[in-house]
Amino acid sequence: MQITNLLLWTALLPMCGIVLLLLIPGSYFNLIRNIAFITAQLTFVCSILLWLCFESKTACFQFIYTAEWFPSYNIQYTIGLDGISLFFIILTTWLITTCILISWNMPNNQVKEYLICFLILETILIQVFCVLDIIFFYIFFESVLIPMFLIIGIWGSRERKIRAAYQFFIYTLAGSLLMLLAILVIYFQHGTTDVQMLWNINFDIRTQILLWLAFFASLAVKIPMIPFHIWLPEAHAEAPTAGSVILAGVLLKMGGYGFLRFSLPMFPEASLYFTPLIYLLSIIAAIYASLTTIRQVDLKKIIAYSSVSHMGFVTLGLFSFNFQGIEGSIILMLSHGLVSSALFLCIGILYDRHKTRLLKYYGGLVQVMPIFSLLFIFFIFSNIGFPGTSSFIGELLVLIGVFQSSPISAFLSAFSMILGASYSIWLFNRICFGSLKLQYITNFQDISRREFCILFPLSIFILWMGIYPEVFLKVLHCSSYNLIAYFT
Repeated sequence: MQITNLLLWTALLPMCGIVLLLLIPGSYFNLIRNIAFITAQLTFVCSILLWLCFESKTACFQFIYTAEWFPSYNIQYTIGLDGISLFFIILTTWLITTCILISWNMPNNQVKEYLICFLILETILIQVFCVLDIIFFYIFFESVLIPMFLIIGIWGSRERKIRAAYQFFIYTLAGSLLMLLAILVIYFQHGTTDVQMLWNINFDIRTQILLWLAFFASLAVKIPMIPFHIWLPEAHAEAPTAGSVILAGVLLKMGGYGFLRFSLPMFPEASLYFTPLIYLLSIIAAIYASLTTIRQVDLKKIIAYSSVSHMGFVTLGLFSFNFQGIEGSIILMLSHGLVSSALFLCIGILYDRHKTRLLKYYGGLVQVMPIFSLLFIFFIFSNIGFPGTSSFIGELLVLIGVFQSSPISAFLSAFSMILGASYSIWLFNRICFGSLKLQYITNFQDISRREFCILFPLSIFILWMGIYPEVFLKVLHCSSYNLIAYFT
C-alpha cells in the first residue's frame, strides 16, 4: 500500500465491510458481528497510521487523492488531510468501533442492518472530514442524516423515537438548504468548488456576509447553537446508546469543523463582522444550557444539554481569531467527543440493567457497583474540566484566546464552568451516593469485562490529552497558524 493512498484506503475499508455483510445471510449473527468489528478495528488502525505518517511541520494537505467526477464542469473528488481534520477522523473510527462493541449483546433480529448503518455512517463521516471539494462536502454532510435517521427511528429505545427521528431530519435538512444555495452561487461566480482555490478568492464584503449567513444556517444547527438546539435533547433521549455516542461524539463536531474549513478562511471579513453575534449566542448557550441541565430528570437529557453548553465554549474559541482559542476549541471538541461518549455509555449501562433513565429511581450505587462508580466519577470530573483531564486543556486555551479579544465574554463563559460543576457533581451524588432505592431496583450487577474494556481506554486517552497535550497541539500548530493568516 502506498502512503499517498493510505487515506483512500481508510475511507474505503468500511465500504468493504458493508459489501461483506450484504453477502452474508442474516442468520449468521456471530459472523456478522465479528466482520463489522474487525472492519471497524482495521479502519481505526489505518487512521492511527495516518497520524504516525503525518508531517506536522507543514500546513499543506497530505495524503491527497484526486479523481475526476465532472471534468467538463471543473468538479472533482479530492480528499486530503491537515492537522485539523486528522484527529476528527481518528475520533470517528474509534467511536464507531466502540459503538459496535457496546451493541454486541443486542437482540439478533435486525443486527445485520444495524451494523451496516454504522459502517455506512463511518464511511460518510470520514469523507466529511477529509473531502476538499465543497460540493462533495455538502453531499456527505447531508448523507449523514440517512443512517442516523434509521438508527434513531428503528432502534430507538422509547415510543417517541419516530418523532425524534423526523425532528432531527427536518431541522438539519432545512438549515442545509441555504448552504446548498450558497455553494451554487460560489460555483457560478467563480467556476470552481475546490476548497484550496476558494480560500484564495477575495469575496467582496456584501457577498461574504450573505454567504456566511447561508453557511451559518446549516452549521449552527449541527453544532447546535441556541436557539437551533431543539432537536438535540429529543434525539439523544430516543436514540439507542450507540446512537447517542456517535451523535454527541462526532456529529456535533461537523458544525465546528465546517466553521474551521469554510466560514473562517473563505469569509474572514464576514466572520469578524458577526463575531459579536457569535459571542452573544455562545454565552447564552453556555449559561442557559447549564441552568436547563440542572432541572432535568432524564439522564440522557442531562448529558445532552451539557453538550449544548460545552459547544457554546467551542464557538467562542473558534471566533477568537487567535491560535490559542482555535486550538483550544479543537481540543475541546475532541475532549467532548470522548467525555460525552463515555457518559452516554455509563448511562446506557444503567439503562440496560434497569430499563429506566429517570433519576429518581437511582441512588447508592457506589455500594453495589463500585467499579462503575469509580469510572463514572472520573468522567464526571472530566466533564467539569478538572485539571489533568482533556477538557481542562481545551477550556483553558479557549479562555486565554477569548480573553485577548473580549475579557467580559471570557468572564461570563467562565461562570458557566461553575454551573457545570454544580450539575455534574449533583448528578453523581444522586446516582451513586445516598441509600439504595430497593423499592424500585433490586438486581444489581457491576460493569462486565466488555464494558470495562470500552470505558477504560477512554479514560486513558482523556488523561493523556490532559497531562501531555503537546502531542496533539504540535499537529495543530501549522494548520491553526495558516487559518489565522486569513485575518492578518
